[in-house]
Amino acid sequence: METRVALIGIVVEDMSAASRINEILHQYSEYVIGRMGIPHRERGVSIISVAVDAPSDKIAALSGRLGNIPGVSSKTIYAKADSSKSQ
Repeated sequence: METRVALIGIVVEDMSAASRINEILHQYSEYVIGRMGIPHRERGVSIISVAVDAPSDKIAALSGRLGNIPGVSSKTIYAKADSSKSQ
C-alpha cells in the first residue's frame, strides 16, 4: 500500500488529555517517524509535532482521533505525493 509522509500538529489546551493522546499515538506507533513536544507554560498549552509515514487513511484517522479529544486541536500537512522520487 502506498504511504505518504505527513506532519501532524497538535495543540493541547487541556493537560489532562495527555494520557489519551499518548494512548492514541501508541496505537499508531508503527507509522510514527518521530515526535517533539514543546510546553508553553506561560500560555498553559503544549504543542506536539508528529512526523508520520503511513497510508493516507491512517494519517486522517490518527489526526481525526486526536482532534476529537476535548481540549485538543490537530491539523495535518502532507509532503508532495511524489516526494519519494529522485530528481
